[in-house]
Amino acid sequence: MSRFEGKVALVTGAASGIGRETALRLAREGAAVVVADIQQESGDKVVAEIKEAGGRAIFFRLDVASEGAWSEAISRTESEFGGLNILVNNAGIGDNDPIEVTSKQTYDRVIAITQTSVFLGHKAASAALKKSGNGAVVNVSSMFGIVGGFGTSPAYHAAKGAVRLLTKSTALAWAKENVRVNSVHPGFVETPILGDTDPDMLANLTPMGRLAQPEEIAAAITFLASDDASFITGAEFVVDGGYTAG
Repeated sequence: MSRFEGKVALVTGAASGIGRETALRLAREGAAVVVADIQQESGDKVVAEIKEAGGRAIFFRLDVASEGAWSEAISRTESEFGGLNILVNNAGIGDNDPIEVTSKQTYDRVIAITQTSVFLGHKAASAALKKSGNGAVVNVSSMFGIVGGFGTSPAYHAAKGAVRLLTKSTALAWAKENVRVNSVHPGFVETPILGDTDPDMLANLTPMGRLAQPEEIAAAITFLASDDASFITGAEFVVDGGYTAG
């Protein structure tokens, strides 16, 4: 398949997990990919894997909470590949404590990396995406941007809920600019962000009885980024094994 032949994509948090699989999938289907992350070594490995398979990619060390770094990332993308068609805002971190003991420092950091980064990405990439004539943004939110989960992780929930509505707001703003904006809401995924959490416990909480694999989330992301989703904007795609259906 070559759904992305001639297109350029920038994926944040692309050195591991969902971002890595998304970058690889986009490249396999023809896109030139900017692998954006702060993890240089892991990011370089993703680029090498793409190039070994015959694809085109570069690594850009991007602090997603920095407005200046975002400007540099878009400039580098345009100078290297001639434009930008697809932006995947995937980078994010979480917190685990109840609100009573969550520090403001923790709250601010999670909001900056998980929420503010999406605003900065939209803003920095807006001109390039509009200029492409066929732009697509996919923001990775979470099922916990829709439901309250365990009553903990207040910053993560607040950030992912904000990403959900920022997606819809930007989708409406750009609906006649030939740029579509959608969000994906994963459930429990087997990625490093789970940390020390018991995967069996999470699987038991999921109606399908297992965790998602990063490739399954990447499949939803690449669908929304493709012309197969040409009449879809402002939508939220839940990929959670049935968790929010109850």
